[in-house]
Amino acid sequence: MSKPVVVYGASGYTGRLICEYLREYGIPFLAAGRDAKRVKEAVDAVPGIDTVDYEVVEVEHTEAALTEAFTGAKVVLNTVGPFSRHGHEAVRASLNVGAHYTDTNGEQDWMIDAEARYGAEFATQGLLLSPGIAQMYTVGEIAAQICLETPGLDTLDIEVFWKGYPTVASTNTILTNAAFAKAYYLEQNEYVEWPSDAGLYELVVPGQHELGLALPWGGTAHPVWFRKDPRVASVRALGGVFNRPLMLGVPQIVSAALQQMEGKSDEEKYRIVDEFSAQVRSEMPPRENPRINISLDSVHASGPLGRAHCVIHGNCNYKQTALLNVHAAVHLLQDAPRRVGFASGCQAFGHRELLGTLRSFGLVLDPILEVHR
Repeated sequence: MSKPVVVYGASGYTGRLICEYLREYGIPFLAAGRDAKRVKEAVDAVPGIDTVDYEVVEVEHTEAALTEAFTGAKVVLNTVGPFSRHGHEAVRASLNVGAHYTDTNGEQDWMIDAEARYGAEFATQGLLLSPGIAQMYTVGEIAAQICLETPGLDTLDIEVFWKGYPTVASTNTILTNAAFAKAYYLEQNEYVEWPSDAGLYELVVPGQHELGLALPWGGTAHPVWFRKDPRVASVRALGGVFNRPLMLGVPQIVSAALQQMEGKSDEEKYRIVDEFSAQVRSEMPPRENPRINISLDSVHASGPLGRAHCVIHGNCNYKQTALLNVHAAVHLLQDAPRRVGFASGCQAFGHRELLGTLRSFGLVLDPILEVHR
């Protein structure tokens, strides 16, 4: 049953897309999940899946069971979230079997916790711990790293917008963040809490006249990744969907859920989160359409005497997420990462390399870069 790559959560939307790209690269993989029937149905739906060596396994979400399932793997690609709730077992199992670990999380608190708990041990074993490899974060990091190729810039103002459908996992993550975590930005190398009552932020969106509506989305990964970057002192990141009515509804959904959770135990809060998530979207979203499902990442970088602005236009943000994780697997099966322990995708594999892979599959345009110094 041993395979070099494990896709944990293969029955989900992103997990299925990861299997598609593993097939395109011809990489054998183990598709794992808590329901073998659902996993098999998802993987069987991948066009040409019979051209790659893969297996399906049902596994309980416990450290012991996951350790057994992951044995023999070199890389674990985890899509089972919310990760602050479900990620620890998969990370510990990866450590137990000596496998590199990536995930697709959107939870700042999970990333801070994962670095503190597991970063040193992964580094000691020469393994990579890279949570948060996803379009919503990694493409913005690519744009930021391109800006930082200009010396003397120390402040990053990041925004990401996309047209897409909320999944059960993404909705669950939003509500979990709101109920259990604080959101931080980075100010002079210190975490500062975003105001919890600030509501929606209006942002200028490159390429359109209408202002966009955005939220901190739990703080995002960028302040965590850049906190130990000696070039960077301050980072703020906001994101939103282009669909203005949908964005206007997000604070209302979160507020209604939080009202129901008031005074409840953690177990009861999680039950409410699950119920609200299922109400928003309980079925598999339709496959992305590149004519509709676009993405935009914009970064303004500044310093005392310098300015840079980088914009990356793309499409199919879930496909971008899947491909970025498969790029990680391809690299890790052949070579060591640039950094072991806790590291972002760009820190581990190189921002120009990740950009090249996205470009080669037609998922992003060449970046638009303006520099003044």
